[in-house]
Amino acid sequence: MGGGRERYWNILRLGTPIVGGMVSQNVLNLVDTAMVGTLGDAALAGVGTGSFLTFLSGAFLTGFSSGVQAMVARRIGEGREQVAAVPLNGALLTIVSIGVPWAALLLVLAPSLFPFVNDSPDVVAVGVPYWQARLMGLVAIGLNFSFRGFWNGIKRPGFYLRTLLVMHATNIVLNYVLIFGKFGFPAYGATGAGIASAASVYVGLATYGLLGLRHARHMGFLRGLPDRETVSRMWTLSVPTGIQQLLFAGSYTMLFAILGMVGTTATAAANVLINVTLVAILPGIAFGIASATLVGQALGRRDPEDAYRSAWEVVLVAAVVMTSIGVPMILLPDLILGVFIHDPATMDAARVPLRIVGSTIGLDAVGMVLMNSLTGAGATRTTMAVQVGLQWGILLPAAYFVGPVLGFGVLGIWAAQGVVRFIQAAVFTMIWQRRRWTHITV
Repeated sequence: MGGGRERYWNILRLGTPIVGGMVSQNVLNLVDTAMVGTLGDAALAGVGTGSFLTFLSGAFLTGFSSGVQAMVARRIGEGREQVAAVPLNGALLTIVSIGVPWAALLLVLAPSLFPFVNDSPDVVAVGVPYWQARLMGLVAIGLNFSFRGFWNGIKRPGFYLRTLLVMHATNIVLNYVLIFGKFGFPAYGATGAGIASAASVYVGLATYGLLGLRHARHMGFLRGLPDRETVSRMWTLSVPTGIQQLLFAGSYTMLFAILGMVGTTATAAANVLINVTLVAILPGIAFGIASATLVGQALGRRDPEDAYRSAWEVVLVAAVVMTSIGVPMILLPDLILGVFIHDPATMDAARVPLRIVGSTIGLDAVGMVLMNSLTGAGATRTTMAVQVGLQWGILLPAAYFVGPVLGFGVLGIWAAQGVVRFIQAAVFTMIWQRRRWTHITV
């Protein structure tokens, strides 16, 4: 793959557009929140709960993205470019087949299911129609994620970024029109935000489809149905990732329930800490996705040594970037938290935990990159077992014990998270070093 400097530039070229796409998504979330926030607390709570339920509803469908990326990257590495898009065809067919009835079922059950998460009448009145509007785009979300896996798998993440920007621009404009009733349209309020989000997802899907017809037809895009072996392999790779994402989201639901036992101040501080952390770890996730592509293509070339080395090179880049992000959290926590927190007690509760995040975020880089590298190699069952086991088997019991039981509150819970990050990095390092992943067929 060339000299050392060229390899690192290749990592940056592959990872930077993915980072940009993820950052743009977070900016859009802030814009959505600001627009809906003008409608009042009930609207904000309803949209927030509905957004989480949408993520939970589609977690299994979005898991096919990892399977697509692993298989596509492997086909490119094998020199079989003419069939590289066949795994994408299989994922698209599968998602439509299971996603349509799943979304229809949730549409019917939404009024009964929503109150299990938030039973406030005002919030339910806003949140149910918002969630139902978002469910109209649920299948398209899954399809879009599979396209993302394809473009990343062939080292064209710029298409992913470009499509996201089109989606975001569409969403912002439609939010303005449908929430507030502009240009002759009725003011749908929070439901308008849901309609806008669903519509923008379909705009993204159309964009991906046109790009596929233009740039991937020679790879087999929409040319014939995938064979049984391709579909079977897709399920084998993707189902563990879908379950992993679903249970990961569920673990955060449980974490907030534990924080609720500590108190309102703890929940408020944790909400800010989680949102800040989710933004800070974006480079780790993005570079992990890039590593999955490099690993998959190297294994396709039957060069496991290059796959092994590529992952560690990506770890180095991601660790440098994320450690630099963590430094302000350690040195200037009040400056960061002050943007979101104005109550002194909440600030006191969040200050040291943010420093813990800043001190351990470099470990997140190691864990996330190697986890995605293993996914790129096809070891999705292993990554699922490790992450789910750590979240449900260690973090949540430890959080309950040190938080509500021993009374260490947010500080104790975030210290437990720091320990789990260390364990996760160590476990994935050990698995990567054993190199059993080199023998997986994709």
